[in-house]
Amino acid sequence: MGAVAVSRSGRGTRVIHQELPPALRDAVDDFAEHLARVRNRSAHTVRAYVTDVVSLLDHAVRMGCVELAELDLSVLRSWLARQRTTGAARTSLARRAASARAFSAWAHRAGLLPADVGAALASPRAHRELPSVLRADQAAALVEAPARKPKTAQGTTTTAALPDGAATTGATVDASDAAAAEAVLLRDRVLLELLYATGVRVSEACGLDVGDIDHGRRVIRVFGKGGRERAVPYGVPAQRALDDWLGRGRPLLAGARSGDALLLGARGGRLNPTTARQIVGGYAETAGLPRTSPHALRHSAATHLLEGGADLRAVQELLGHSSLASTQIYTHVSVERLRAAYRQAHPRA
Repeated sequence: MGAVAVSRSGRGTRVIHQELPPALRDAVDDFAEHLARVRNRSAHTVRAYVTDVVSLLDHAVRMGCVELAELDLSVLRSWLARQRTTGAARTSLARRAASARAFSAWAHRAGLLPADVGAALASPRAHRELPSVLRADQAAALVEAPARKPKTAQGTTTTAALPDGAATTGATVDASDAAAAEAVLLRDRVLLELLYATGVRVSEACGLDVGDIDHGRRVIRVFGKGGRERAVPYGVPAQRALDDWLGRGRPLLAGARSGDALLLGARGGRLNPTTARQIVGGYAETAGLPRTSPHALRHSAATHLLEGGADLRAVQELLGHSSLASTQIYTHVSVERLRAAYRQAHPRA
């Protein structure tokens, strides 16, 4: 597992990993195994931590450390200082410091370090920008955009919807192309509705299976970070979009590669997050909206819930945040909107 995680971190990291002294290389692999199997971290998180730790240990070797027990606080600080001088952003430095602390704590517990030297490592406070948020009317325009796209018919020349959000003008389509194009529009509509209605991450939406939908209670079962399961409600518009997709759209795209996947790509496989991001961005551009991603729809859903009076802990549960601190950023967004409205409307602002 550890070696696999390293090999996927990019050629540079893989080569550096192989050049480490055997004891340090084994420590990296064991740490990756711990993250994946014990801590149940995602593959993406494991790759990020491993990349940072390989960089740290490579720096330690260059400073003369040949055994892990020789790693000390001065090496950690020197490594971070070097990252800073090469132009690493504050957010990157904060993440790398967190990786070093996690590795140090693990190595100490495993008996590889005589002390947890990373416990005293400070890191720059990451500047946290407020997330971009659509207004309610903008979010509505975005999720309804697929319904406003012209439908094609056999022998007609028009703007035809093509696989996975692409479009062409002046294309003549036959009946099967028109049916597939309409199926893609129905897929796009349900994707947008679910992202905004539930606030799920794009990876969570693409990971949904047909059996994860509880139509009676209008709830979806979501598997979030770390495999944590949660139930998220959705509204009537999303239910209509689901009914149309499952009844008239999905059967046209489904094939041998579909399995139980709820959302499908144009070739019948499970819709992937990269394509989903392209779909959202494409419709936002067509609708004349600011540059928008699936995560912006998640931010918008959370902000609109809080502005509508939802409890902060309920929004935390809906979003699948492990910490309430992650959810509290949306209260800042709401306050900023309130301040903007006050400055615009109050005569003595």
